[in-house]
Amino acid sequence: MTKEEGKVYLVGAGPGDPGLLTLRAKECIEKAEVIVYDNLANRAFLKYAPKGTELIYAGKQGGRHAMTQDEINRVIVDRAGKGRMVVRLKGGDPFIFGRGGEEAQELALAGIEFEIVPGVTSAIAVPAYAGIPLTHRDFTPTVAFITGHEDPVKEQSGIAWDRISTGAGTLVFLMGMGNIAGIAENLIRNGRSADTPVAVIQKGTVAEQKTVVGPLKDIGNIAREKGLKPPAVIVVGEVVGLRRQLAWFDKRPLFGKRIVVTRAREQASSFLAALSELGAECIEFPTIEVVPPSSFNGLDGAIADLEKYRWVIFTSVNGVKFFFERLRFLGKDSRSLKGMRVAAIGARTGDAIQDNGIIPDLVPEEFRAESVVEAFHKEDVEGLRILLPRAAQARELLPVELEKMGASVHVVEAYRTVKAHGDKSIVRNLMEEKQIHMVTFTSSSTVHNFVEAFDEEGELFFGWMENISVACIGPVTAETAEKRGLKVSLVAGEYTIDSLTGSIVEYFEKKDSHAKSPSRNG
Repeated sequence: MTKEEGKVYLVGAGPGDPGLLTLRAKECIEKAEVIVYDNLANRAFLKYAPKGTELIYAGKQGGRHAMTQDEINRVIVDRAGKGRMVVRLKGGDPFIFGRGGEEAQELALAGIEFEIVPGVTSAIAVPAYAGIPLTHRDFTPTVAFITGHEDPVKEQSGIAWDRISTGAGTLVFLMGMGNIAGIAENLIRNGRSADTPVAVIQKGTVAEQKTVVGPLKDIGNIAREKGLKPPAVIVVGEVVGLRRQLAWFDKRPLFGKRIVVTRAREQASSFLAALSELGAECIEFPTIEVVPPSSFNGLDGAIADLEKYRWVIFTSVNGVKFFFERLRFLGKDSRSLKGMRVAAIGARTGDAIQDNGIIPDLVPEEFRAESVVEAFHKEDVEGLRILLPRAAQARELLPVELEKMGASVHVVEAYRTVKAHGDKSIVRNLMEEKQIHMVTFTSSSTVHNFVEAFDEEGELFFGWMENISVACIGPVTAETAEKRGLKVSLVAGEYTIDSLTGSIVEYFEKKDSHAKSPSRNG
């Protein structure tokens, strides 16, 4: 492919769970110049796009089309014809009721090079997330995928109901919520037992997943009474009964909870992984970025004079990272700390120090400056020089208290935390639609920057936050949140990410238990 020719990638984005995006799909998004995306393609995937990528929404929601199919065809042909690399991002798989075949035909006719990138289809993934295997040796070896939304201009149905009704053990209908009563009627009329179990799974693989089960003869009324809406997958067959034993996704402790993580992207991965493993749908919205210091003069000078210090105290993993990176840049390594004692705030910081070949001499159990101060009361530091490489802006408690003990503390800037300027539209829309359950804060900076990101929304923002739980890693962060007008729901007991994760689970368990318990007045 040359730059002049352009190319189109017809990419399946999967059913919604970000973990089901394929590696190839991610690669395509990362090099895209134009992305034409559907409503069913998780918008979180757009974060992988390079800056400056042209984003074109082509979805359909509630029967309203942002673009007609002909318009979509023209756009992808036009952009590729101008030598651009185009990703047509579609929910599920592009060749399973995704009209990918039609788009590929248009590209072929126009002489445009294209590639098909299969996606995980909702026809398979959604039943799996509901605990329903589509085939099972004790029930059926056959499965059929059927559209539940035929082209309305067709004079006759393209579905051979007399054959399909009993021709496969499991029937999976996509896009069939609007026609569910008619689907059931056609199946029964053509020989399927009226008592066949049916599952309707709404918004499968994401936080709003909801599953209802009932007999074929009643499923239309049951789905309507339960308020189910598109998108939904309908599964007909005896395998539906296995859900009672195999349901897993909706049994995880944080299932159905959508949680915003404001931590810097570099440090957020373990937190995101832990919450996701517990069933939460996480929205990455980093409000800070960790960057090098404005000048290395202070840090370089301290490294040149390391033999003058008796202690070095690291207050964060970031401090460790930037200190040792600079140490190596200057042609030195951990041997340069020979004769010095090393302290760390928090077990994770201690682990980061060990990763650089040094076992810390002092690691207080609690992840806060007060714990270090308390630990140093047991040490004789009078007259000693202590190096403190840390963020440009940080609490003054630690150096002040150490100097009260007679130490000489040299604070140097090892890194800076600056405000991130990411796209807030996804978080804003979800807050407005009351689709966010919790926002998490791991520092005062994340609080300040999160609140300031929504300055334009004014009082609307605080109205949205009234319905959203706020979780903080420690009392200092919680105090900042309250000063900024947020109501804090929980504070981690040990001021660590692990403790914060556990506190979130306990919080929702209690909240959900309370919501389910009968009223004392009832």
